Amino acid sequence: MSRFAYSVLLYLLAPLILLYLYVMRGNKQPAYRYHFAERLALRLTHLPKHALVFHCASVGEVLAAAPIIKKLLSSRDERLILTCNTPTGRTQIQQQFGNSVQVCYLPLDFWHISRRFIRVLQPKLVCLFETELWPNLIAAAQKNGCQTILLNARLSAKSAQGYQRFAALSQAMLSQLSAVGCHSSTDGKRFVELGLDESKLTVTGSVKFDLQISDEDQQTVAELKALWPERPVWVAGSTHPGEHEQVLAAHQQLLLIHPNALLIIAPRHPEQFPLVASLIQQAGLHFCSRTAMQLTAHTQVLLADTLGELKRLYGAANIAYVGGSLIDRGGHNPLEAAAFAVGILSGPSYHNFAHIYPELLALGGAKIVQDSTALATQLANLFNDAEACQQLGQHAQRCLAANQGAEARTLDLIYRHLE
Repeated sequence: MSRFAYSVLLYLLAPLILLYLYVMRGNKQPAYRYHFAERLALRLTHLPKHALVFHCASVGEVLAAAPIIKKLLSSRDERLILTCNTPTGRTQIQQQFGNSVQVCYLPLDFWHISRRFIRVLQPKLVCLFETELWPNLIAAAQKNGCQTILLNARLSAKSAQGYQRFAALSQAMLSQLSAVGCHSSTDGKRFVELGLDESKLTVTGSVKFDLQISDEDQQTVAELKALWPERPVWVAGSTHPGEHEQVLAAHQQLLLIHPNALLIIAPRHPEQFPLVASLIQQAGLHFCSRTAMQLTAHTQVLLADTLGELKRLYGAANIAYVGGSLIDRGGHNPLEAAAFAVGILSGPSYHNFAHIYPELLALGGAKIVQDSTALATQLANLFNDAEACQQLGQHAQRCLAANQGAEARTLDLIYRHLE
C-alpha cells in the first residue's frame, strides 16, 4: 500500500473515525470531546511556532518520557509542545509539567490535517516517542523541512510482519525519518529490513529502565505502608475487562489462606472504575476507593481510582501483579515495581514487553502464572516465605539497574538534531 492509497482509505473511513472518537469514546469518557478541534489541527494559534514537538501517546509514554523532557527543559532554552492521543495522557502531561510546556492532541493522520499542523506550527523538530509512526505527519514534516526522529522505539517480530504487509508505505515512511533510537540491535535490524537507512539508526536502549525514585515517592510509599502495617499486600496494576474478574477470584482464594491480605486493584482505564467497583461488590468483598481512603482493618480491596500513582502503589506492596497479561493484551510495564524492589507476577501474555521480560525472568525477578488459581497459589507461597518474596524483588531491581543509561543516549540523539 502506498501513502496515497493509505490516505484515500482514511478519507473513506473518516465518518467512522470521527463517530468513534466523538460519540462512542465520548459517551464512555466525555473528555474525548474536549479540545476536539485540535484533532483536526484547528485552533492552534495559541501554540508557539518553531518549537520542539514531542509526542507521547498516553499515560505510560508520558511517564516514561518525563525525565527526558524535564532535562530538556532545564538544559536548553527550548519551547516544547507535548502532544498525546488520549484525555488521560493530557491530564498526565499537565500534572507532570504544569505551565512549563504547551499541550495539544496530535491531529488525526489525514494528509490535509497533518499538513496544516506542520505549516501552522513550523516545528524545529518532531520527536515521536515509542513506535508512533504516522505516515502523513512524517511526510508533511519532511516536505516542510522539519526533521522527525523516533525515540525509544521497539519493533517486535509480529509488528514487523504487519508493517511488511504494507512494504511500500513502511519503506517510504522510514526513509523520511531523520533518525531512530531503538531498544536493541534486534529491533534495529527489523527497522533496517523494513527500509530504514542503517546510518540513521542508534541503539539507545529502553528509557523505561531509567526509572528514578524521588524523595516524594519514598515519602508517599512510607505513608501508604503505615496505613496497612503487618498486612500482606499485593497490587494488580493496569487490569482490563476479563482480567478484573480473574484478579478478584484469585484474591478470594488467597483470603482463605491469608484472611488479612489486602488487594490494591488499579484498572488501566478510568472509565473502568465504576465497573470494577461493581465487580468487587458482586464478589462480596469489603472495599474502599483510593479517593475516599476510608481504609479499615476489614477492608479487603482498595480500588485505585486515581491516575499517575501506580508506581507508588507498587512500592507500597509486597508483590506486584502486572496486568494485561492474563488476557491476550500483551502486558504492561513491570519496571515501576522493580524500581522499588517489589517482585513481579505476570500472566503468559507479555509480548508488548518482550524486550524486558526474558531478562527479568532469567534473573529471577518475575514469575509467570497461567490463570487465577495459579496466581492465588503463587501469592500464597510468596506470602508464606518472606525471604523468597524479598529475593524476587531484589532480583527485579538488579535487572533494572543493569540496563540503565538509555536516557542519556536518547538526550544526546535529540541534542544532535536540535543543532
